[in-house]
Amino acid sequence: MQNGDDEEEFDGFTGKHVFNQGYCYTYDDIIFLPGHINFAAHEVDLTSKVSKNITLRTPLVSSPMDTVTESNMAMVMAMVGGMGFLHYNMTVDEQVAQIKRVKAHRPGYVLQPSVMSPTSTVAELDTQKMLKNFSSTMITEKGTICSKLLGVVSTRDVELVQDRSTLLADVMTTDVITISQNLSLEAAEALVQKSKKGKLPVVNEAGELVGLMTWEEVKARKLRPALGAPSVDAAGRLLVGAAMGTRPDDKARVARLVEAGVDAVILDSSQGDSIYQVEMIKHIKAAHPAVDVIAGNVVTGAQALRLIQAGCDGLRVGMGSGSICTTQEVCAVGRGQATAVFKVAKLAARHGVPIIADGGIQNSGNIVKALALGGSCVMCGSMFAGTTEAPGDYFYENGVRLKRYRGMGSLEAMSKGSDTRYLSDANHLKVAQGVAGTVKDKGSVLKMVPYLMHGCKQGFQDLGAHSLANGHEQLLSGKMLMETRSGAAQKEGGIHDMHSYEKKLW
Repeated sequence: MQNGDDEEEFDGFTGKHVFNQGYCYTYDDIIFLPGHINFAAHEVDLTSKVSKNITLRTPLVSSPMDTVTESNMAMVMAMVGGMGFLHYNMTVDEQVAQIKRVKAHRPGYVLQPSVMSPTSTVAELDTQKMLKNFSSTMITEKGTICSKLLGVVSTRDVELVQDRSTLLADVMTTDVITISQNLSLEAAEALVQKSKKGKLPVVNEAGELVGLMTWEEVKARKLRPALGAPSVDAAGRLLVGAAMGTRPDDKARVARLVEAGVDAVILDSSQGDSIYQVEMIKHIKAAHPAVDVIAGNVVTGAQALRLIQAGCDGLRVGMGSGSICTTQEVCAVGRGQATAVFKVAKLAARHGVPIIADGGIQNSGNIVKALALGGSCVMCGSMFAGTTEAPGDYFYENGVRLKRYRGMGSLEAMSKGSDTRYLSDANHLKVAQGVAGTVKDKGSVLKMVPYLMHGCKQGFQDLGAHSLANGHEQLLSGKMLMETRSGAAQKEGGIHDMHSYEKKLW
């Protein structure tokens, strides 16, 4: 600090000062003051931990919501260096099957190829084409992947078939060029280009379908931003997490998840400071010590401390801050997300426990704030809803392409079983703590995440922090300075005074 007249030039406030005024703030309320830049944006290292034993190159994870994360989302999140957490609004068998799909997936293959059985009809194929928007389907003995490949049905095979009850076995092409799963990605792509075929099935030594490579995917991979190294386990398989509850039968569920190869589990609750989470943490760490347990959600240091003392490997922070969450409105309990992240991160850092900032993310600036305020990782729900990889089919409403998106506290989601997340009992009345709605088509996460991360690197460069770890050091030492913004300042910081404009983020 300078003396004399220069003292006034060193203004701004530390996080400790800002977040101890008796108010809670969200991300839009806070603005950071710029630091000194002596490095390029691409040099910023955002590597961080999602839990004690899992490090991610990209500090982003997808939320365990049934309209956000199933196997496709988990695959692409790992492919971009992050991680996906499967929701548990499904049976144990379904969740296990999805974990196995992620673990078996090889980057470069189509995420979810269309597969049908030889006894399916052309009419059934017509229906699937309309819903899924594909041009051809693979035919296997069981109608599933990992079953013996029998043939392929393309548009040319069926477009002149007048009897739509005709079996696919009667129209499929059986002379099919295939790719061995033992080929490298580069060799497989070269074969696709050489064959001049739009799609080539990938098979194992037993002739079973294990994947699909397409010309469109090869072209897209070459045109989109480089994804970098994927998030993988010790065996080189994609990382995947899964959500679970804290009821007695969830002990059997976690055993199945561990057997399937899950890398981390999230104890999924809107209010995680409960005896149920404490007991489940102790059980999992005793019975399955190799699996990391992420507890939560919490918003205060006192909540966090109890879960840390129980043995959790990570914490999920946020209560009522999601775009479809009404917990604060319905229950009058929660906290502004910026305050929650700062307070919990400060305590968790003393115990070496990473935190996931969950909720309130609308843009790369919010991600920068979540990380700079102490978050080790950021969880996105609405940001990834409506993407190509999110569960559900697209539909049109007034000419706009949409997907369904709902909170796990909505009555719609709770009717499928997510009421356990809110410490409810099946025999009691259900009170909604979320809503259901629609979101616009946002394209692929494979394109979105690289641009989000570059925006975050530019943000950390402006802060004068060359890495996420360096940013946390500056926050705790008081070197990182910030202020709160008035409503007018927030308006000024956004787009204003325009007659019309088109907002494109990338």
